[in-house]
Amino acid sequence: MTEVLAAPGLDFAGSDLSGFVRPRADGEEGVELLVRGARCAACLRKIETGVGAVKGVSHARLNLTTGRLSVSWPRGRAAPGDVVRKVEDLGYGCAPFDPAESKAEEDKEGKRLALALGVAAFGAGNVMMFSVPAWTGLSQELGIGGRTLMYWLSALIAAPCALYAGRPFFASAWASLRRGKANMDVPISVAVLLTLIVSFSETLRRGQHAYFDAAVSLLFLLLIGRYLDHKLRLKAKGAARDLLALQAPVALRVGPDGAERGVPVREIAVGDLVAVRPGERVPVDGVVEAGASDLDLSLVTGETLPERTAAGARIAAGALALTGRLVVRALARAEDSTLAEIARLMEAGAQSKSRYVRLADRAASIYVPTVHTLAALTFAGWWIVGADVRTALLRAVAVLIVTCPCALGLAVPAVQITASGRLFRRGVLVKSGAALERLAEIDTVIFDKTGVLTEGRPRLISADARDIARAAPLARASRHVLSRALADVAGPGPAALDAHEVAGEGVEAIIDGKRTRLGRASFVGAATKTATETELWLGVEGEAPVRFTFADSLRPDAAETVAALKARGLKVSILSGDIALAVERVAEALGVAEWRAGMTPAGKAEAIAALAAAGHRALMVGDGLNDAAALAKAHASMAPGSAADASQIAADLVFTGEALSVVVEAVDTARAARRRALQNFAFSALYNVVAAPAAIVGLVTPLIAALAMSGSSLVVTLNALRMAWGGRRP
Repeated sequence: MTEVLAAPGLDFAGSDLSGFVRPRADGEEGVELLVRGARCAACLRKIETGVGAVKGVSHARLNLTTGRLSVSWPRGRAAPGDVVRKVEDLGYGCAPFDPAESKAEEDKEGKRLALALGVAAFGAGNVMMFSVPAWTGLSQELGIGGRTLMYWLSALIAAPCALYAGRPFFASAWASLRRGKANMDVPISVAVLLTLIVSFSETLRRGQHAYFDAAVSLLFLLLIGRYLDHKLRLKAKGAARDLLALQAPVALRVGPDGAERGVPVREIAVGDLVAVRPGERVPVDGVVEAGASDLDLSLVTGETLPERTAAGARIAAGALALTGRLVVRALARAEDSTLAEIARLMEAGAQSKSRYVRLADRAASIYVPTVHTLAALTFAGWWIVGADVRTALLRAVAVLIVTCPCALGLAVPAVQITASGRLFRRGVLVKSGAALERLAEIDTVIFDKTGVLTEGRPRLISADARDIARAAPLARASRHVLSRALADVAGPGPAALDAHEVAGEGVEAIIDGKRTRLGRASFVGAATKTATETELWLGVEGEAPVRFTFADSLRPDAAETVAALKARGLKVSILSGDIALAVERVAEALGVAEWRAGMTPAGKAEAIAALAAAGHRALMVGDGLNDAAALAKAHASMAPGSAADASQIAADLVFTGEALSVVVEAVDTARAARRRALQNFAFSALYNVVAAPAAIVGLVTPLIAALAMSGSSLVVTLNALRMAWGGRRP
């Protein structure tokens, strides 16, 4: 993973940071810091280990996604300044954590990359005006110095553009070398700088070959990937923020005198009474002290059907009151609520993903020092056998150019771009190339039920047209999800006048001089019995109650999709927040043997973590906010386009349309992409085995080396493009 050393900024190590220390549980205190420049698993381990060794520190945890370093210690045992000083000594920028400051830093980095990309694009496009005449011989029409003139004009454009556009790679390479390691940016930086040096040398000597255009064009292609990677990181960081934005910013605290006063939700303490009116979200976890209401728990359970609650019931932050007013006694602070816990789970999941180390970076640990050693030995060998310094240097440069890791660097990105384009044409948005790598490795597929395997909306399946028309005025006056489904079937029309909704029971009004009710069986006076389907009852004064039944239908291709995944050797299971009876019915219809019902967001994330601990790599397919933590935690994840925003952000892939079969298409494409990437790696290795010895013995000039390097890049690109020409099963 690329590492960029950020400027430390202000010197906080010598400042008084006591105002940023906050009490923690179990008699500890701590501070949260913003770390700049940490990009990979090696950075994470280095910072956590280094800070953990600071005297008095008991816990250090860095989140790579947000840059937040959480450090704690027994009260009075450590100084925050020592922690900051340690982070800065390790080579990273550090400051007290401030979400606004974090976002500002992200914006600055994005602007720097965008500007570098723009400069590289300008240089790559304009240098060709002078490079093409020099390479084709057209410049000879200007006289003996025509080619040299074209090279000087090329240098005038390419050199400053390359030096400016290459700064992200130069900084990353320098930061890596300072820590005694070499990442992929080291050979790229060396190749770019040496290419410029040799080009200037050849131009001064009126030589035949210069490579100004190659230097700036390479940077342009690499910066495209770097900028896209930055944008994807920003989306990942926004997932937890978007989720916490759903938390009510203001709560109505009920005072001892019964008066309700609006206060920031962060001021609500354990034991405070909070009023929740219809249409408002519960601000903190608590227990209902008074009142009754239907609650929309889709944020917590993912189920669209409301749940009745009354005094004594425990409810979670984020639940939406639909009908009656509630008075809730807080059981936790806002930062300890269910919503905050889901956000923390999402951050943890995103961080675990960042530990995925790409094969190209692992290869660099051997590749980089080997190539540089070969180049140095080539220079020394030719010099020892009697060649002049210029000849020896050209031989060494030829080795570096011919072995420049362009093909190795393109091996994965070229495949990922092609595979992503293939899936995009089929309605699947791939949010990162690493997602395809992880998707190719899965052995288990876990589906949420509501909104994924099913259509996610109740559908009226049993009713008489006359009964629908009689119930429609009451249905239009209610906000209950089943009433809305009934109203949709009835079509537009008037709502009942003076309708009164009884929290958790139903709605009633006087229609045609008769008391008419729509709601639960007990509410309308119908005989109760165990039902296998969701139901509403219509009760008209003096008449027998009428029953309306609803069901959440399976997606048309759900069974086919499950069967196709099993045929590919994948294990399929269901994790749902719905009741056991509903989940069991869906599992039986699809032939899924393993399923779990009544799952909370934390429960789903824990189930995913348990699978990972057992050695399984799971694909999670979910749509609700309650699935966001599990989506972030899974080895790979997908969400439909109808999913909640936070779930779409947390997912690796988002698919549009109603077809669930795109899950199979995505798995097939990811597996094909892995095969193409491994083929490209094999070719890159074979190319270097042949090209490097040829350059060492002097059979390859810098010109031939540049052509061979470009040819190797073309081969891996064409191999990647084969994916775009295949059929459904690549």
